[in-house]
Amino acid sequence: MTKFNQLLSIGSDAKTSKGEKIGFLTGILYLSPAALSGVQFCPMAKIAKCEAACLNTAGRGSFNSVINGRMRKSLEFIRDRNRFMIDLYANVARLEKRAKKLALVPLVRLNGTSDIKWENIGFTMPNGDTFANIFAAFPDVQFYDYTKIPARHNLPANYDITFSYSGAPEYQKYVDRAIAAGMRIAVVFRHEAQIPESFKGLPVVSGDNSDVRHLDDQGVIVALYAKGKAKKDYSGFVVDSERATGNAWTVDESGIQYAIR
Repeated sequence: MTKFNQLLSIGSDAKTSKGEKIGFLTGILYLSPAALSGVQFCPMAKIAKCEAACLNTAGRGSFNSVINGRMRKSLEFIRDRNRFMIDLYANVARLEKRAKKLALVPLVRLNGTSDIKWENIGFTMPNGDTFANIFAAFPDVQFYDYTKIPARHNLPANYDITFSYSGAPEYQKYVDRAIAAGMRIAVVFRHEAQIPESFKGLPVVSGDNSDVRHLDDQGVIVALYAKGKAKKDYSGFVVDSERATGNAWTVDESGIQYAIR
């Protein structure tokens, strides 16, 4: 039986490192996306046309060692779910302890490259303690995720989700529902320099300054820009900036984004 001492990647990318500057220490769980493991971890991937453009290929995600590591974690999740959750519990506990030592707030993202309903996964610890989900085990830790799964109701109070946009025709009814519900929606634009001021009638805020999503308002568009294979994706998942209406963003020497009028 494999035991994963390091399930969470902590401060391993630019966005989570930026979060430390505003007081958050972020741990992210990266699994193999879509059906690469033999089990579909992203149930809306085909409808949303995001499988080929998955950010799994961005940054270090293109390295074979990283790809293989994510696959090993995924297979353990499939083969021994309870053991995996016990290991995850230990990882979150270590993150919480490390954050306290650094005087930072712990923040956990479980779907770094997956779209699993973690709220439905209960587990039992070796001492017999049973939890309805990982959120119940850590009520004082903030968790967050991006999701393309509609109708996720009655989420734990410490679990914040951001709806993930795609322009694929089959997916539009889900986008419309998210807008009607006043949800925060993440949109991937092809070019960072041409991200609009508004999209789908909603104000646009930057999503690349950090990954601390739970601080963003609801009812806004969180703008991301294409990375990895997404740069060349034309399925509808990535929005072509030239087609988006509104003003473009620029960045001054201090790194602050503002709209060009």
